[in-house]
Amino acid sequence: MRAEEAELRRLARVKGTNRSPAPNLGPQLVSFFKHSVQKRQAKFGQIGECWQQLVPQMLADHTALESFSRGTLTVLVDSSSHLYELRTLLLSGLQQQLLLACKSAGLRKIALKPGRWYAGEDARDRKIEFD
Repeated sequence: MRAEEAELRRLARVKGTNRSPAPNLGPQLVSFFKHSVQKRQAKFGQIGECWQQLVPQMLADHTALESFSRGTLTVLVDSSSHLYELRTLLLSGLQQQLLLACKSAGLRKIALKPGRWYAGEDARDRKIEFD
């Protein structure tokens, strides 16, 4: 019995590892969220709300807010005909309304860009693509 206990202790010592406890991930995630996500969400969320209110639903369904950097909002539009309609609407006064409504968020310019944010050929097949 004594030899078996000695063998088990030896195996536990050899096979076991003494690891130091991993640092908590929670405080780092909270810090990342506060510095990277929360600020951006506050500005981008306000711009998104204004976009949904001011842009007609028919056109808003064919657009996606891609990015907001240095006062420029980049908007993806899924087809050239919708891009033309949206550009015409922006030039006829909608852009000024958006800039005034989102002035506190720092919006100074709207850039339209053709592109898709969904997989598939048809806008009805809206399965979001992740790169």
